[in-house]
Amino acid sequence: MKALPWLGLTVGLGLTAAWVAGGLSGDDVSAWLNGWLVGPFVLVFAVPTLFSTSRLFAGGFAALTGGVPKEFRDAPIGMGTVVGVARTGLTVNDQPQLDIRFQVDTADGRTFPATARQVVDITELSLVQPGAILPVRYLSDGRAVLATDAPPHELQAALDRVHVAKGILTPHQLRITEEGVETSAVVLDMVPTGQTPDGRTALRLSLRVTRPDGTTFDVTQEKKLPPMSIPQVQRGMVVKAMYLPEDESDVAVLTKLLP
Repeated sequence: MKALPWLGLTVGLGLTAAWVAGGLSGDDVSAWLNGWLVGPFVLVFAVPTLFSTSRLFAGGFAALTGGVPKEFRDAPIGMGTVVGVARTGLTVNDQPQLDIRFQVDTADGRTFPATARQVVDITELSLVQPGAILPVRYLSDGRAVLATDAPPHELQAALDRVHVAKGILTPHQLRITEEGVETSAVVLDMVPTGQTPDGRTALRLSLRVTRPDGTTFDVTQEKKLPPMSIPQVQRGMVVKAMYLPEDESDVAVLTKLLP
């Protein structure tokens, strides 16, 4: 597939050279209307199409259809905060291809810029607006791709470890998400108390948590959540929660990764 565009270019140049030679050898304009006229048409129309198609297949057709290209499979997952979005001008089945610029936070505490070039369903464009936090697989050269192949539990684990690395989640709270009992809780009260330097909302959250036997206990604790999670913890809402049966003083609230 890679050689085909170059073969087309070679043939096109050869035919065009013959066309020019035929035209120059004649005495009037009609000499240019010779059989080699196909050469310029090959160069102008066929060759660009061949090169475009070649790049599509060689450069990651999976990325253009929402999948994960081969070189990203098993790449580490980080949390990417969208800082900019631009259309490339390419569309696939009427869906736009975007260059999505991220600040990526990793499980080992690093933060770096990365760019993902990916086709996004037009109905999901609201998910890739500046400020949104999305899971990405990343490479050391600064390229990234939306982690559309990762199951929910892997995404949640990656998010938890990033939060620990950034100091948003304590190791004890991580232990709760890994070993605790999953249940539900009703938000009794939610009071914002400020903003953190990374744009998260600090709040005081009061919950009524249901034990596995149906009984309940109340707990009030300080949380730091991204803006996109605040609508999920409004007063009266039911949220997923986890806690350690031997320690009911600390509860992990499981908000959705995406809005």
